[in-house]
Amino acid sequence: MEAIVLAAGYSRRANAFKMTLPLGKMSVLEQTISKFEGICNRVIVVAGYQQELIQEEIRVINNKKAYSFEIKFVYNENFNLGMFSSIQKGCTEVDAKAFFITPGDCPLVKKETLQLLAEHNGNIVIPSFKYNGGHPIKLSCELKQKILETNPESNLRMVLNGYEKEYINVDDPGVLMDVDTEEDYQKAIATVGP
Repeated sequence: MEAIVLAAGYSRRANAFKMTLPLGKMSVLEQTISKFEGICNRVIVVAGYQQELIQEEIRVINNKKAYSFEIKFVYNENFNLGMFSSIQKGCTEVDAKAFFITPGDCPLVKKETLQLLAEHNGNIVIPSFKYNGGHPIKLSCELKQKILETNPESNLRMVLNGYEKEYINVDDPGVLMDVDTEEDYQKAIATVGP
């Protein structure tokens, strides 16, 4: 199993480069990546804007030697085209039969949620909290091919529309929480603790 972590955006609403903001004893990005321990053998981090900061952050994470998975850094030179171009860039690296996709600013997902998703088969598996779909989503390699064949100006929702989705109800508000704004960041700090 592999994961694509999207870390290429501009962080416009956060007033700071959110991926490297401290959250507990880790950065926002590491909190997101850390949940894949024991579930994935490789995490593909797609960077764009401020890619040198992401590269440095991955170096710091790797130096801790805290994870059994490989972290693969990938630069999306077309990040300005939007998130779907980063998803496509990540998919070019995927070798596994199934893979997760998550924004890098979703640090509050519980590890148990990922384990639950990993156990479910299906082309599209989506965690749901109080009947709202969230992240990360798990896709089959069939979807990888479809994503790579789609026009880069499209989006993931359009690709997934033609497929049956399996929603897994989870007791995890973290699947709906991302760090888009300063207010989100403060809520995340309150959740994780100092």
